[in-house]
Amino acid sequence: MDNYKGRTVLISGATRGIGKAISRRFLGAGAQVVGVYAGNAEAAQIFVNENQQFAHQIELLQCNVADEQQVAALFAKIDEKYQSLDVLVNNAGIRRDAMLAMMSQCQWQDVLDTNLTGTFLMAKQAVLLMMKHKYGRIINITSPVARLGFPGQANYAASKAGQIALTKTLAKEVARKKITVNCVSPGFISTDFITDLDQELVAEYKKMVPMRRFGTPDEVADAVLFLASERAAYISGTVLEVSGGL
Repeated sequence: MDNYKGRTVLISGATRGIGKAISRRFLGAGAQVVGVYAGNAEAAQIFVNENQQFAHQIELLQCNVADEQQVAALFAKIDEKYQSLDVLVNNAGIRRDAMLAMMSQCQWQDVLDTNLTGTFLMAKQAVLLMMKHKYGRIINITSPVARLGFPGQANYAASKAGQIALTKTLAKEVARKKITVNCVSPGFISTDFITDLDQELVAEYKKMVPMRRFGTPDEVADAVLFLASERAAYISGTVLEVSGGL
């Protein structure tokens, strides 16, 4: 495991599911974790209670990543309190599934705002801080849905494909500043993000995965920590899939 002592790591969607696993891995590796949550204060408190041994390394802040003013205020706090921002993990994401012909504009826009515009706003502010020190790691959590397309997820697929395009473009813009920008693309992962799916559909999805199982949040976290490490210094603009061969 890499040593992240002295590193400041900002993670959106940090207190549940995949984000929770990523946060715990960074905490265990010695990082100062600034965790962002949208509004579930109960889940945030549970996260703190479960990680009392890392209390001195945790700061949780509420922020709507799709709101430009809130994001700017968040980064102003980080710039004031911490010497540097070393890693940003854009993990916050939502689903509003519906067949396209029946999808409301609100369902479309909510997903694009959080998943794609949120990534843009967070990455923009992170780059401004990282450029000061000519170092940084930005990791965007995308999805194989971006290339596969699933019925009922036109909004989600579009947002995730947009993240990949943003990643590849930004990677070229900041490469000379020693900032890398990559995606981790989890397939079907056992979290509450998919618990609302019909069980018959879940069984069908498992059949689609060559490994015939869903992944774990810790398996995704392993990929994130690798891309955030010094070992990944020459990796940028790429998508690392954690999908069991999907």
